[in-house]
Amino acid sequence: MHEPFELLTEEFQSAALYSKDLAPVPQNKRTWGTWNYAALWISMSLCIPTYMLASSLIEGGMNWWQSILTIFIGNTIVLIPMILNGHAGAKYGIPFPVFARASFGVKGANIPALLRAIVACGWFGIQTWIGGFALYQMARLWFPSIETLPQIFPLSFGLQTGPAITFFLFWLLNMYVVYLGVESIKKLLVFKAFFLPLAALALLFWAISAGHGLGPILQQPSKFSTTADFFHFFFPALTGMVGFWATLSLNIPDFTRYAKTQNAQIKGQIIGLPPSMTLFSFIGVVVTSATTIIYGTTIWDPLVLAGKFESKLLVSIAMIAVAISTLATNIAANIVSPANDFAHLSPSKINFKTGGYITGLIGIMIFPWKLIADPSGYIFKWLIAYSSLLGPIGGIMIADYYFIRKQQLIVKDLYSSKGLYSFSNGINRAAIIALLIGILPNVPGFLTNVNLLSEQSIPVWLSHIYNYAWFVGFSVSGIIYWLLMKEK
Repeated sequence: MHEPFELLTEEFQSAALYSKDLAPVPQNKRTWGTWNYAALWISMSLCIPTYMLASSLIEGGMNWWQSILTIFIGNTIVLIPMILNGHAGAKYGIPFPVFARASFGVKGANIPALLRAIVACGWFGIQTWIGGFALYQMARLWFPSIETLPQIFPLSFGLQTGPAITFFLFWLLNMYVVYLGVESIKKLLVFKAFFLPLAALALLFWAISAGHGLGPILQQPSKFSTTADFFHFFFPALTGMVGFWATLSLNIPDFTRYAKTQNAQIKGQIIGLPPSMTLFSFIGVVVTSATTIIYGTTIWDPLVLAGKFESKLLVSIAMIAVAISTLATNIAANIVSPANDFAHLSPSKINFKTGGYITGLIGIMIFPWKLIADPSGYIFKWLIAYSSLLGPIGGIMIADYYFIRKQQLIVKDLYSSKGLYSFSNGINRAAIIALLIGILPNVPGFLTNVNLLSEQSIPVWLSHIYNYAWFVGFSVSGIIYWLLMKEK
């Protein structure tokens, strides 16, 4: 039997490590069943980046079944740490930052929380760019002069004035919702749940019709001439697919803490994650393959594709709907978590709104328009890069919970600066060492990918490790942490 919720509340309500948001969820308030988790994943999978994920593989050279298989394998792999980390949330009712205290220490937990927050800021920037670009595609139909506005940004920014204006306006709208509070987004989430599946099906039927049936679409060949060429693209692509949900594989306790039972979170995630990601990705693959037949060129960005439709009204309705849907997803998925993580750093100085504003600023600073300008930037620079940071954290947390703690945590001590998880001044040095060692092998490959090092300056095998970034970081950090903690 775990410590009663009331005991924790009385003892720690004034402590820096405790707040109502971080407190364990009592059993009588855990109301999520299997289908709640399935619905959560279906909702999160139905987004423009999922579509772009699949279509970027087509643009990169894969045929339809290679793309779908890569996505299915990637999501099946990431499902494993998702369920394993979710176990602690369901058993003890604790959120991710508190769970991280068991392995990193009560103060050290800020490190994985901050890394996760920065990644979420990046996703916020990408989603905001998508919403802003949707508004631009609509605006240029009604006001063609927006396409020829004088260039005000340096060419190195890769940002045209028209899209920059709509991006900034959409960013302001997101910040206004943060100011109003998250409650204001509930109706938009309901809208998204109805609109996006219908829009996806409409796009699928259009592609099949305009592409003269599924036959010609699915006969589009792979662009890889040899097996070696295929695998050279496949492994980093697979790492990117795992990286797509690497953030959630860490902070899944934020959701599983509300589970009625362990079976609810396990079955719900199995039912919801791989099938919905694969199905929505299939729509992206079919539509992208159809554009090669219809337009003679592969269009992997659905917003660019929609801009080619002739009906101004149809494009306008679609783009407004995409913007509203993106706004809802962005606030729910990419503002709430990092805002709380930043607030977790200094509860007395940073509240939720301030954390949301910090997220918004960092989201601009990552230049999201460059990340999704082409498939190589989206997969190789963004998805793989952050998976190299989050993989090691996942390896450490799972090694700690399953092999060191044997799934047994003392909940009271997770909220105590003098308890079992205080380690040395609140930081577990073993976790920090393991984290750094797990990140290190991927650094050379990352530096060559962002052109800070030439490929000739480091051995080929060393740069290729980066293609397996999440897997390398996860296993190296997990093993190093286990060895270090066994010696204690």
